[in-house]
Amino acid sequence: MKEGKIQLKSGHRIWYRRVGSGAAVPLLILHGGPGSGHDYLEPLEKLAPARPVIFYDQLGCGKSDQPDDRSLWRLDRFVEEVDDVREALNLRQIHLFGQSWGGILALEYMLTQPCGVHSLILADSCASMPQLQQELKRLKSELPAEIRATLDRFEATGDFHNPEYREAVIEFYKRHVCRLPTMPKYLLRTTENLKDNPVYETMNGPNELVITGNLRDWSCTDQLSKIAVPTLILAGRQDEITPACSETLHQGIEGSQQVIFEESSHIPHIEEEDRYLAVVSRFLSRTDATTNREP
Repeated sequence: MKEGKIQLKSGHRIWYRRVGSGAAVPLLILHGGPGSGHDYLEPLEKLAPARPVIFYDQLGCGKSDQPDDRSLWRLDRFVEEVDDVREALNLRQIHLFGQSWGGILALEYMLTQPCGVHSLILADSCASMPQLQQELKRLKSELPAEIRATLDRFEATGDFHNPEYREAVIEFYKRHVCRLPTMPKYLLRTTENLKDNPVYETMNGPNELVITGNLRDWSCTDQLSKIAVPTLILAGRQDEITPACSETLHQGIEGSQQVIFEESSHIPHIEEEDRYLAVVSRFLSRTDATTNREP
């Protein structure tokens, strides 16, 4: 295991960890949020015996610099950050994994036609924020009437920090974000990272149900056909970014493989860890066996 700080071209510093030294093509991890940090993805370290697994905290969260400048919280700057990480760590060839917001970042990065990306894994993600908002509206309509009423009442006034409202949001989260009875410590660290995080608030909004940030209208649905690397699409059956969103990705990316985890919501890598790691490991090994490594 090796960890340290990378200096971006902007002068800011971000934290990274490299786990494993296997000979297979490295796996670069893009975490969600925006602003969550890498912590909740730690189960993916178990892929390291076969290959290096590289985590980093995106600027504005976790162990990385957290500058007080909301103009930095833009999709294009985070795309540039991926290139900075690859250059600093000499990651000429990678598999790319993006979870939730990290999947959006991975998609936008792939649309720049980068060299050396052997495969793409899109976990619990989408190709269209408007589609996601429609799916969230549907999931909200399926909540118990009293929870819906509480959400509607406080959202109408914008009182997103009211304790009663937050309790109602947590009821949604229990169904569609994490269905585990007890959250592991690494997931609790992620919830702390997201608490009042300006990156999350600027790009997403006050919570998962209310998307008011600068990602609100983002969509790349009409560009999915440009992605030509082997692609694995993963989602939980009860995922807040629903299987319908995953299906849009699957239909748009030719030759992609889709796997739905029946006992999971938004974090199947934790909720069904063993099966999840097996699915990802097989995909990576199969891709390694059929892809020529560049010199």
